[in-house]
Amino acid sequence: MSLIITHLDVSIEKISILRDINLTVPSGEMASLIGHNGAGKTTLIKAIMGLLPADGGKIEFKGKDLTRFASYNRASMGISYMPEDRRLIPELTVTENILMPAWANKIKDGEERLKWIFSLMPEIADFGARKALQLSGGQQKLVALARALIPGRELILLDEPFEGVAPVLAKRLSSVIADLRGEGLTVLIAESDDTHSADLVDTTWRIERGSVSAGREHAPVSAD
Repeated sequence: MSLIITHLDVSIEKISILRDINLTVPSGEMASLIGHNGAGKTTLIKAIMGLLPADGGKIEFKGKDLTRFASYNRASMGISYMPEDRRLIPELTVTENILMPAWANKIKDGEERLKWIFSLMPEIADFGARKALQLSGGQQKLVALARALIPGRELILLDEPFEGVAPVLAKRLSSVIADLRGEGLTVLIAESDDTHSADLVDTTWRIERGSVSAGREHAPVSAD
């Protein structure tokens, strides 16, 4: 049930962005994808989500080649994505933003899923009735993660989750992501550096100029 990417090529407007990408994240593990801005991190995540087409290669998850499925199929496969820029709807409340994927994808247990998310992040429940535009950037990141967790039951992709977040909220985000390990989720975290993710992940991959170098395994993460 791993995420297995083999010989993936992706272009944007006929310009080659990703070249011969080979990357694996075993089921239930966390991996980081480290690279500078413009290295190709977001392009790779969008390709996994079906938001950008592959020129060649495969993206397999649970034995299915994702390149053969439209992007809207990802939710039913338990795959979700937290974008770097959050993309919350300002006029909607926090709770409405979180439940949006459940409404859009007709997820029947959305309310139950919401209760679980509130147990994971109680602070979100405390400001659930507030409009998204009233939140700080760090609070919005928490809400964006919560929204991704509604459909993201198997694989979740986090694009720069700690970018632009105050240290105290970055630490809180790191704690919540660490808690996901016990939920059996497969997680890929894209970051510019591994300041926040080094102690969370099992493997680190490096991306530079659209090419990924072999992953570096970490020592087992302590349960403490």
